[in-house]
Amino acid sequence: MDFKQKLMQEGMKLMSNPKVMKLMQDERVMKVVMTAMSMPAKISTFTETAGEKIAKNFHMATAQEVKDLKRTIRKLEEQVESIKKSNGAH
Repeated sequence: MDFKQKLMQEGMKLMSNPKVMKLMQDERVMKVVMTAMSMPAKISTFTETAGEKIAKNFHMATAQEVKDLKRTIRKLEEQVESIKKSNGAH
């Protein structure tokens, strides 16, 4: 059993404990739990935004801009191949 499965199993045991169940009914506790659960997404968004600002300040391309450029190049290459085939050239 890997760590994630073990953690889930222990979490399920904990959640079935009557004391924990009663505690989870408290609105304040649930608010804290929900805030804690949303933190990874908030941190990810913050670091992504900060990275984009840094890239802009240093006149560097962001990961999204590079991805967009690669997609555009791929489409252009496909169009060139299509034109070559329609003209009979290889």
